[in-house]
Amino acid sequence: MAINSFIYTKSALVNMLREFTHQRELIRPAKTKFATAFLTLSRIRNQKANLHTMFISQKWITSKYYKDPNGRRIASYVLMPSFWNNVICSLRVAGPLVRVLRLVDGEKKPPMGYIYEAMDRAKEAIAKSFKRNVCRYQQFYDIIDKRWDVQLHQPLHAAAYYLNPDFYYKNPGIETDEEVSLGLYKCIERMVKTETDQDKIGDQLESYRNAEGFFGFPMAIRQRSIKSPAAWWGAYGKHTPELQAFAIRVLSLTCSSSGCERNWSVFEHLHSKKRNRLEQQRLNDLVFVKYNRALRRRYELRDKIDPISLNEIDESNEWLVGSFDGEGENNENDYVFSEADGLTYKDVANASGAEEPYYSTRRSSRASAGSSKVQGKHASSGSSSKKRLIDEVIYENDDDEEEVDYVEDPNHISEEDDFVNLDDDDDEEEEE
Repeated sequence: MAINSFIYTKSALVNMLREFTHQRELIRPAKTKFATAFLTLSRIRNQKANLHTMFISQKWITSKYYKDPNGRRIASYVLMPSFWNNVICSLRVAGPLVRVLRLVDGEKKPPMGYIYEAMDRAKEAIAKSFKRNVCRYQQFYDIIDKRWDVQLHQPLHAAAYYLNPDFYYKNPGIETDEEVSLGLYKCIERMVKTETDQDKIGDQLESYRNAEGFFGFPMAIRQRSIKSPAAWWGAYGKHTPELQAFAIRVLSLTCSSSGCERNWSVFEHLHSKKRNRLEQQRLNDLVFVKYNRALRRRYELRDKIDPISLNEIDESNEWLVGSFDGEGENNENDYVFSEADGLTYKDVANASGAEEPYYSTRRSSRASAGSSKVQGKHASSGSSSKKRLIDEVIYENDDDEEEVDYVEDPNHISEEDDFVNLDDDDDEEEEE
């Protein structure tokens, strides 16, 4: 994130940023969290107006960074409408997926029976964000499908989806879905040892399909969407004991999003190249504090995310980063201050040259060459306004790791980290 790196490597710019954002910080990407890039873009998007104001203010113009090539490049990003269109596009794609990962990482209620449906709803939410324009979202579908089909999707997900009464009885198409049925029977063959029990489960599935016996009781019907799937089978599957045992076993399996983490080991995180000379006692204390903070945070969030309800997946973009209405399509005509002023972001971008690339493109080179031929052989080479390439500076802190404050008293846990509320969370681990 070039914007974060440029600002946070200069104390004067950090103070200027805090002045315009009313002491709100920009979340910095970290190597140890899979969602920090999304969180960073979300915070930048929330501070769009303040960042615009900052980079067109007199304070910025009179600062030494205004004439700095890297400063001009960063200012052009912020003032360029196409940059914000790309930010909105990224959030539209990542929002539903982050919501699914949070559901997967839940611990209070096993979410195995919801993963298959959650992914379908996430993809539906992405399509809806792009107004169902296939040309715009198909490339993202291809990326998601490649990761899901090759690495994440397992027959267990399909079997759990089939055995979830809330979905099964609401969607008759599940019975004719080849992928779901194939996953169910693969799990039966793999998890049930004897052929006799396998045949019994196959026969007992008829009772489940037709809602016979306990499955058809009014109480069982009412609680299909209230009880967790495993608890529902435990209460109403007694007349099909083999199927009941199989269903509870599948639906009680837990999930984890640890495969998306970029650094799995707490020790490797704390004892990295930047901290490779920590004394043993301090290292132990840091591990103690980090583990207890994580445990406390997860305990406090236990009732905030309900994996039984997937309704939030459909509106996850709005739930995570606010409404996108009117955004991402044409930011150029938004007013900087008010409609009475008539000053739009397009006017600002044109005046500052933010829309012009800092390097010569092939198109501009051809146009420049063509204009030179038209002007004739006597045209002065010094009069041509050739755009120069400005090398992009790579900052060491672009992927800075999250910092863990050292606490003298191991029994005291500082910094609360509310991962659900993105807008009001000022104490993210990734911020400095």
